[in-house]
Amino acid sequence: MQNTWTVATIVAVVAGVVGFFVVLRGSAFVADALPTGAFAGAAGASLIGVSTLAGLTVFSLAGALVIGWLGRRSRHDVATALTLVLMLGLGALFLSFSQEYSAEIYSLLFGEVLGISVNAVAPVAVLGAVCILAILAMFRPLMLASVMPELGEARGVRSHRIEMCFLAVIALATSMALPVVGALLIFSLMIGPPAAARSFTSDPYLALALSVVIALAVVWTAIAASYASNWPVGFFVGTIGAACYAAGRGWAAWRRTRGVAAAERDRGVPAIAC
Repeated sequence: MQNTWTVATIVAVVAGVVGFFVVLRGSAFVADALPTGAFAGAAGASLIGVSTLAGLTVFSLAGALVIGWLGRRSRHDVATALTLVLMLGLGALFLSFSQEYSAEIYSLLFGEVLGISVNAVAPVAVLGAVCILAILAMFRPLMLASVMPELGEARGVRSHRIEMCFLAVIALATSMALPVVGALLIFSLMIGPPAAARSFTSDPYLALALSVVIALAVVWTAIAASYASNWPVGFFVGTIGAACYAAGRGWAAWRRTRGVAAAERDRGVPAIAC
């Protein structure tokens, strides 16, 4: 359980930080495609007898570079879909050569956060630190390119270079999180809390901090609930993340309604008319 709390906390912090920019840049499809297709790297690594995490990292980075390269020459969603199809095809080929991979495939899809070994803590911590340091290093140009790309171009920010670097960070983040929460759940953890945070506040810095806080709350609550109920931790991660986003949208709607009502009162319109 100590390993579980440590690794899950690292994953939550990285997912909150990286996921904030994923939502801000509208890159949700990429955040879904990279972890889903990266299992091919784990299958290939298992086939040749090397570290599964190394295979995940290599394939995630390769997929990110292919998406970035194709994205310059075609529509970004088409480039992402083609890369995902290629990676899934390679994964199917690698799996056809082995009959002993079904358990690991299940864990990569749905995660094994309650079965984290001591040997997994250090690699996850290293990859998590690299992701956070990379975001800090390119924070200002990444924020500018995400919010005001035209102004960023005018100030010398090269959008394609920022895009390639950010895709590499997503690849590292998904590689780190796959063995913990799985491909199907890192997506919800990287999208749900940041999207909820953006609904609660329009301040980007406050939203970034709130994204991390919500991601931590989701993961910690999911682990405790899974331990107490013996239900899959993935169920709680997905459900609580979706509930946080729904609460954020509800808060945004309520705040918008209050703003409209206040504006109408300032113009002298009776409240009943609202």
